Order: sequence, then structure tokens, then C-alpha cells
Amino acid sequence: MSFDHVAAAQAVAAVAGEHATRVDETAAFPSHTVDAAREHGLLGLLSSTDVGGHGLGPRQAAEVIETIAQQCASSAMVLTMHYSGTAVIEAHGGDEVRRAIAAGDHLSTLAFSESGSRSHFWAPTSTAKQDGDSVFLDARKSWVTSASHATAYVWSSGPIGEGVSSIWLVPADSEGLSVSGGFDGLGLRGNDSCPVAATGVRVPASASLGGDGKGFDVMMGNVLPLFNLLISAGSVGIAGAAVTASAEHASGARYAHIDSALRDFPTIRAYLAKMSVKVASARGLLLDTLTAMETGRADTMLRVLQCKAGCGDMAIEVTDTAMRVCGGAAFRKDVGVERRFRDARAAAVMAPTSDQLYDFVGKALTGMELFA
Repeated sequence: MSFDHVAAAQAVAAVAGEHATRVDETAAFPSHTVDAAREHGLLGLLSSTDVGGHGLGPRQAAEVIETIAQQCASSAMVLTMHYSGTAVIEAHGGDEVRRAIAAGDHLSTLAFSESGSRSHFWAPTSTAKQDGDSVFLDARKSWVTSASHATAYVWSSGPIGEGVSSIWLVPADSEGLSVSGGFDGLGLRGNDSCPVAATGVRVPASASLGGDGKGFDVMMGNVLPLFNLLISAGSVGIAGAAVTASAEHASGARYAHIDSALRDFPTIRAYLAKMSVKVASARGLLLDTLTAMETGRADTMLRVLQCKAGCGDMAIEVTDTAMRVCGGAAFRKDVGVERRFRDARAAAVMAPTSDQLYDFVGKALTGMELFA
């Protein structure tokens, strides 16, 4: 029997929704969502059937992320990072860790962002030094989602030899690793995004994912397309939830003295209509990007770059309008708009940022090298 990822995503989203308010208010990691994702087989969504996974692809992962983001964007971000890390491990990791992911026993994440290179994630300033069969890592990672809860990090460093960067599988319980602080941010408050430092962290040379000096190729080939796609799906999910919440409020809120609901005003209806069109348009861009990836179209990378910027900015615009539609009530947590308003802002500043992506798109359109 084939795996019903849609039903699984809906079941996990229901659990995420039950805890979303508490996760947001207390900045708690969405452990209930991760447990439900494990129970319903979603942690092994992208894992090959050869190691016990479901062998599904980016389209199904995007559907899962959009569905869960409608209920809890923090949960969607944790799974986005898990799927992004899984893609690297599936392509370059050993069978043991691949089987653990497929079984739901391993939560992955990316450890790319650094204090030194900031949002230029492709150019790590951390170091890797080889001594026999061991490699020693030193780094200051600025933001690692699921930092205190991941099983292992897909970790970037400078190369040992030639190249721009290298990628390693680093167990989260490695001696010399330290997670500092806790996340108390504006939005995505449950994603446990914290600084992680490495001081002489030892990993075996066999922990390399993709080969020394090949990190840039791994980032561009395995990480960027899927990461951008899933962040886009999360943005669409957040914005779609904001439209639903705004429409429900406009249908129920009334002016008693004129016996009229908010929805009776043409201006309110027009706002809602424009919001829904923007969400639908962004989803169309997302689906076209998926088709480009699946068919190997020549414009695939252009769509990958456009997608995250376009969907991220759309979510900001739609949640801005949702606050306007719901007025003063939008500031109440029970209306369900202000959390989406805050969560929507993360995509624009998450590397590669929207400003970087627009620059890349402009370079691509004018025949320039993207990373020169």
C-alpha cells in the first residue's frame, strides 16, 4: 500500500494546531509535532525505500510543509530543516544514518549560517583540520534550527584542502559542541534556533558529505533548491491561514448599531479577494517551480530563486492586509492573525534573503555570474 502523505500531513497538522498557541507564547520546541511526524511516517518522507523510507520527493514535501504551516509555522520550519538535511544525507551519507532517518529515529537540521559570513551561507569561515583519520572542526554557527533537539547537524566548514567549503555530519552530542542561549524571537518562536559553537570537535574523515572542498556543490545541488521550495511552501501556508482567519473574523464581527458585519463592506471584501489572489498566484509560482525541477527545465534555477523571494514577500503583504482587515481585533491572539503576521517575516531575512535572491535573479536575467 502506498504511503498517504496527505492524510499523514493533515494528522500531524492537527497535532501542531493543538499546541501552536503554547509553542508561540512560551517559545517551546514543537516536540508534539515531531513525535506525531515520527508516528505518521513523515520524518522518513524523503528517505529511499531501499533504507525503509517512503521515497517521495520535493512535491510531496512541499505539500506537507504547506499543510503544517497553516497550523504552526514553527513546526513547519523544524520539518523544513529536517528535510533539507535529509536531502544531503540521502545523497552523500552512509546507510546507517539513512536508515535511522527513515525509521524516524533521527531529526536532522542544517548548520550553515555563521557569525563571520552571516547570510552568505555558501562561504563559511569556520575551519576543518585533518589529523590522520580524524577531522577537527572549529566554528561559531549563528543560527541552527532545532539546535538543542536535532540528532546531528549537516555542518559546513572551510575545506581541508582546495575548494570553497566542505560538509560534515556532526552528531549533536559531540564533545566540544555547545548550544548557547535560547530562541526568544519575533516569530517562529518554537523553532529552537540558537548559536552553536564548535571547539576542536572531532569527527571521522568518513563523516564527509560529498567530499572535501565540494560543499558549494552540495549546497547548490542538494540544499538550495529544496530549502527554497519548502520555505516557499511554508510562506504559502502561513498566508493561506491568514486569509482564512481574516475571512472568518469579517464574517462574524458586527456593527450592532447598523446591524452589519465587516463582510458587508465592499472594501473589506476587496481586501480579502486580493489576499486570496496573491496566495493563489504564489502557489502557482511554487507549483511551476516544482514542475521545472521535476522535468529539468532550463529555467529551473531561476524559478528556485524567484520562488522563495516571491512567496516570502507575498506572505508579508497578505498578513499586513490581514491586520488591516481585522483592525484592532487583529492584535488579539485568539483571532489568529498576529501570530501569522510575525511568522511571515522570517522568510525574507532567512538566507538566502529576499534582497539577495532579487539580486541573483537580476544577475541571472542579465547573464551575470551569481556568486562571482
